[in-house]
Amino acid sequence: MMHKRVRTYQLVRCGERRKRKNGRRAVRRCVLAGALALTLAGTVLTEVHSSNQALAADAEADHSCEAMGYYGSAGWETLADGENIFTAESVQAVNEILAAGFEAELPEVVQKDVQKDVPKERCDILVAIDAGHGGEDEGCSRGNVREKDINIEIAKATETLLSDMGYQVLLIREDDENRSLEERVQIANRAQADIFISIHQNACEEQVSKVSGIEVWYNETKGEAGSKRLAQLIHEDVLLYTGAKDRSLVADESLRVIRETDMPACLVETGFLSNKTERELLITEDYQKKLAEGIASGVDLYFFPKTMYLTFDDGPSEENTMAVLDILKRHNIKATFFLVGESVEKHPEVAKRIAQEGHTIGIHCYNHDYKKLYQSVDSYVEDFEKAWNVIYETTGVEVKLFRFPGGSINAYNKKVYADIAEEMTERGYIYFDWNASLEDATKHNEPERLLKNAKESTLGRRKIVMLAHDVVYNTTLCLEELLEEFPEYQMLPLTEEVEAIHF
Repeated sequence: MMHKRVRTYQLVRCGERRKRKNGRRAVRRCVLAGALALTLAGTVLTEVHSSNQALAADAEADHSCEAMGYYGSAGWETLADGENIFTAESVQAVNEILAAGFEAELPEVVQKDVQKDVPKERCDILVAIDAGHGGEDEGCSRGNVREKDINIEIAKATETLLSDMGYQVLLIREDDENRSLEERVQIANRAQADIFISIHQNACEEQVSKVSGIEVWYNETKGEAGSKRLAQLIHEDVLLYTGAKDRSLVADESLRVIRETDMPACLVETGFLSNKTERELLITEDYQKKLAEGIASGVDLYFFPKTMYLTFDDGPSEENTMAVLDILKRHNIKATFFLVGESVEKHPEVAKRIAQEGHTIGIHCYNHDYKKLYQSVDSYVEDFEKAWNVIYETTGVEVKLFRFPGGSINAYNKKVYADIAEEMTERGYIYFDWNASLEDATKHNEPERLLKNAKESTLGRRKIVMLAHDVVYNTTLCLEELLEEFPEYQMLPLTEEVEAIHF
């Protein structure tokens, strides 16, 4: 019943968008599926284009892609070993199939590889909200305030906010009804929810206690990788909206509802009923709304994060840059490296690895001598061209991005920076400054300080270009933690299409 209600709601909210697509769906899904299968199998895509008319005509008679024979190709199975062999054409084909609403028709091996990369609209996202306890199971209680009642009020407030934002919402229980832990898990799994959030209240053993605050629990042993990030985002935003005491994240394997759900999941303990002051807040509609706003905000950041471009200057160095690359690889993050030509000559294998692993390469300079570099436009261009040639000969990358040593405006280039910027722009190059920094090129660069600098300098902006230096040892010491400190950001490499940040 719940699953049917949710899917009906989806069609209502997305009806206009889906209606526009229905006229072309049957034909397009078969053509695109055929194109993708052939591409993955190694067949030249032009062969598919040349036969599109015939395929479309056949599809009019038989709308089944299975019947057309596209799903027998060994090309699908080439993804089973986990290797991503998508070409640009096949990725585009997958995106169009998903946009048309035919996710289920992609083989599982393809779905696993592309679902994490294909953005969804809010009305395609199903959020399961579990109001803990219910029925005979009251949960904890103090002073005639029962946990189950507070839970359902916060859950409903969250449902309203998320629905207004465009999300689908599945309430695991909608009123004061019994739901076993097994049922809660089954409802979410059968509905194929994208995330699962369980709402609870806390209490100490004693009847009255000074202990207060918010905890968010998650299971880090699950097969999926999003539970910790979901918990982080909800935890941070609920604290932001309520001003409650931070009792931190809790990693736990014992809670069934966040252990056995198939999707990223977390459990939010929104306060202590055993604390009189907090209990009086929790029963008010205003505070319940603040909690709901924090949860909804965390959910939205989970699916639609801000963007951070992590950039490294002054490399490569052999030991430190290699350590940075190892960490980025473990986290599957691509960054941008503004390289020094002389260092590329000293460590060519490191520069090659940067390129081979898909990071963006930019030019910093050939020689890091500010006085010589900024004597004139000609001296800058001469240095730049020398660096460009070294990097191209070493990596094969035709660099388009660059960063001024010291930034585009500094104490050494005040008289010439505007002329240099104009000249380089006319030559087709793009320069990037930064709007956040680890400040790791200073004497006081202890790892704890670098993390604090990075956090404080972002100022919550939606687009961040973060400055770091891969030649600094302490940067490598804090990088792992740094990557986990920004769950609200997706980390991407700079490209020519990114709007440049300038001082």
